[in-house]
This record gives sequence, structure tokens and C-alpha cells, in this order.
Amino acid sequence: MISRRAVPFVFLLSLSLAACDSAPRDTAAASAAAASGSAADWAIAIHGGAGSSPDSRTPAENDAYLAGLRTALQHGVSVLDGGGAALDAVEQVIRLLEDDPLFNAGKGAVFNHDGGHELDASLMDGASLACGAVAGVTTVKNPISLARLVMERTRHVLLAGAGADRFAEEMDVERVDQDYFYTEARHESLQRVLEDERRKGEEHGTVGVVALDRKGNLAAGTSTGGLTGKKHGRVGDSPIIGAGTYAKNATCAVSGTGVGEEYIRHGIAQRISDLMEYRELSLDSAVNHVVHEILRSGDGGVIAVDHNGAISMAFNTPGMARGAADSTGRFDVQLGH
Repeated sequence: MISRRAVPFVFLLSLSLAACDSAPRDTAAASAAAASGSAADWAIAIHGGAGSSPDSRTPAENDAYLAGLRTALQHGVSVLDGGGAALDAVEQVIRLLEDDPLFNAGKGAVFNHDGGHELDASLMDGASLACGAVAGVTTVKNPISLARLVMERTRHVLLAGAGADRFAEEMDVERVDQDYFYTEARHESLQRVLEDERRKGEEHGTVGVVALDRKGNLAAGTSTGGLTGKKHGRVGDSPIIGAGTYAKNATCAVSGTGVGEEYIRHGIAQRISDLMEYRELSLDSAVNHVVHEILRSGDGGVIAVDHNGAISMAFNTPGMARGAADSTGRFDVQLGH
């Protein structure tokens, strides 16, 4: 079993390779998947954060979450079924989730300890391994689109803080005042957290999308408002390629949602890809190994899609808002187990 102790981020690759040695082989499953060819012409999975059980919310609140997931997922289906690119589907669906105040990204971003909002996002193209990310932006309406601009318009991967906001101004993306991110529910969550500084954020809120298009290209993206009551300047896994987001055409696309520090320490998103590539695990085996054996109970979950169109979604929290669809006719959204 791999040690769960924290290590410096520069050793994430070695952590991933070490995980490959600790996980059981699944060669037969991988060979069967390869022999069967693509299970679907296109596939998509989305998440709206992991955390509390749907039993802790009212039926009306759960219906609202499910409606938001359905709307976003249906848009992704339209893009992919029409022959659109996985990268476009990921960006467009995340923009819809960022605009929905129910989810902890964009409009629904949580408050930090100082009562402000700092947003993170990342995007990765599995065909080229091109990627872009932003961290700690404060005035960008849709951080996922700014992350794509970082990928396509700069030679960098990650821009943070004031520099990222300045880049947003240069790119003429839609900007908003901090008041735009205010929602009463998020403000009430902050007050509860401030009453007990030891309390963790009540939701591991993030939104994410992974997709496979008809050309066989994979893409992944993640966007978040962070953790309720987080220290000013704290950055979680969502904008860190390999931790919260990863895509590689040869293996899979992954987006995570949970305790960001743990996803960074263990290189969760890329570790799933490495388990498939180096230990020949199936997507589902790799995802479940990471979620249930590497992460601790309560840390969060992931969604993933592989190059054959298989979808895997796993979590170790009481609930995770999620949905999946593919070209075979699958279309489902769920909140709990």
C-alpha cells in the first residue's frame, strides 16, 4: 500500500509510478476492452461536487440540482452528437455549470475566510496534452474560458491571482464585480464555518466535465470556487494539471472533486491514467483503486472516460452530483449512492 503521507508536488510523477506498483494488475480487463473496440462513438460525464448526502437537502433542492445537471449534460450531448470536439463540449458545459448558482463554481462560488471570492479552473486536451489553468481570479465570470485562453494564447500553463485577472482584461473576457458571486446560501455557509474555525467546508464543491468525441479525442476540465472559509490565496487541485484534471488520448480523461490538498499530494487525476498505461488496469479498476484505496474516506470522488468510451464515476463521500451520457443512448443524473 502506498503511504498516504504528504510529499512535495515535484514528486507527483514518482508517486504515480509508485501507485502503479501497488495496484493489482487488470490485464485481462484491459485486453478485453481493447479487443472490443470503442464502446461508444462519443461519451461524456459531468460532476457538480462531492459532499453531503441528498438526504440532508429538501426534495425541492435535490430536484433543482438534478435539473441543473440535466440541462448541462444535455448541452454536452448536443455538442458531441453533432460531431463537435470534446474540448468544446467540456468548456461549454462547464460554463453552464459556472452560471448556475447551485454549484460551487462561477456564480455559486463559495466565500473565502475574508468574505471574498477566488476562483480556479483548468482545461486539458488529450490529443496534444495542451493545457491551461487559472487560479485565484476574482473578476472573471467564466474561469474555464480564461483557462482555455491561457492554453491557446500563451506559452504558459497556469496564471494566478492579479496576473490572471490582468490577462482576462487583455483577452477581453466577460468581467464582473465581486458582488456577482454573492448568494445567500454561500454566505450562510461561511458564517457557520467562521463560528468554528476547525470545521471543514461543508461541501467539496467543484464542477467538472470529461468527454470523448467522435474523432477519438479526450478532454477534461474542472472549475471551482474553492473551499468555504479557505485562507486568502489558497489554491486547491482544480487548476493543477495531474491533480484535479488530466486527459490523454491513449488512456482517459479525469476530473476530480474533493479535498484539494489530498488530490495534489497524490496526483490523483494523472495517477488514474498511469495505472491504465503502465499497469494495464481498466478505467473502472483504476478509478476505484484511487478513490477507495489511495484517498481517505470522505475525501471526494472523480469522473472519468476512457478512449473506448467507457465511463467511471466513484466517490467516498455520502453523495456526489453527477451525470453521464453516450452515443448508445445512456443519459442519467444522480446525487447519492
